Amino acid sequence: MEQTIIKIAVIGVGVIGPRHMQSVLACDGASLAAMVGPGNSARAASEQHGVPSFQTVEDLLDSPIVFDAAIVCTPNSTHVGISKLLLAAGIHVLVEKPISLDVESGLELVATVAKSKAQLLVGHHRRFNAQVTATKSAVDNGAIGKPIAVSGLWMLYKPAPYFQGLGAWRAASEGGVILINMVHEIDTLQYLLGSIVRVHAEETASQRHYEAEEGAAVILKFASGVVGAFMVCDAAPSPHNFEAGTGENPIVPQSGKDFCRIFGPDGVLSMGDMTIHKHSSTDERSWHNVLESVAVDVKDCVPFDEQIAHFVRVIKRQEQPRCTADDGVVEAIKQAMRTGKAVDIGTTQPKL
Repeated sequence: MEQTIIKIAVIGVGVIGPRHMQSVLACDGASLAAMVGPGNSARAASEQHGVPSFQTVEDLLDSPIVFDAAIVCTPNSTHVGISKLLLAAGIHVLVEKPISLDVESGLELVATVAKSKAQLLVGHHRRFNAQVTATKSAVDNGAIGKPIAVSGLWMLYKPAPYFQGLGAWRAASEGGVILINMVHEIDTLQYLLGSIVRVHAEETASQRHYEAEEGAAVILKFASGVVGAFMVCDAAPSPHNFEAGTGENPIVPQSGKDFCRIFGPDGVLSMGDMTIHKHSSTDERSWHNVLESVAVDVKDCVPFDEQIAHFVRVIKRQEQPRCTADDGVVEAIKQAMRTGKAVDIGTTQPKL
């Protein structure tokens, strides 16, 4: 039986668009249909792979090009508008996080999805990362007992060109480390430990003096009773971050250093070095006794490739979406930073 090939357009050619393009090209069930980017930004990649390029989504939709799906990798403020256009045309959408800059516009997008026959997925590729899936399996299977607390770090230094040219939006209010990076940490934490119901955050002192924030110390309360502390900053050189710890992103040298620790009554699981520290089965749990180290089994995979393969299976209705939306936690963190007060997140709040 001949396999149905899903034709995918990549919209946006900044940092993440070309990475998604590589995964589309690597997927047996997909083909690259077109590239979209302002000016001539998409032309080189499109010519290299023999597909047409367009300057806007409207140009693509008005063209005779037939395609099934699109990946939206444009500046944050454009995610809702572009996704609504595509969904209204019956095009399946994988939109990079965050889906919106606020809850209101996010709910508008949800309403559009409800009226469309197309699927909307959110680009939280970390759910497909081998360390994340191994950690979830270990925690769910009781390797450290019922989780008590979590601590995390996402600390590195982004160079000046990251905020220049096509990336100038990252220095404005629609950019910032919370919307661009912390959104991934929040999704990963909730995937591993359940819903977050309260946050408090204090912003770090600015080093670049851009409009966008550079970092924050975040306190988290989960519905399960788990509590957490997370430090995020893109203006502090460090090997302690998801990309360096896992080696997932080739532009960030792999360090293998830990970046997240989940604590339970039976031990602590450290991500990055993927190690569980716990007492041996013959020792009493006591600070007097030495902890043993146990390696967590991690099966290798390429998260971006796995995400595109999942997107294709969802379009073919072979799977349910693994990640459909954010739920207001990131906006709550930004609110806490502005007000200096803890923000409660209703567990009955509509999902975006």
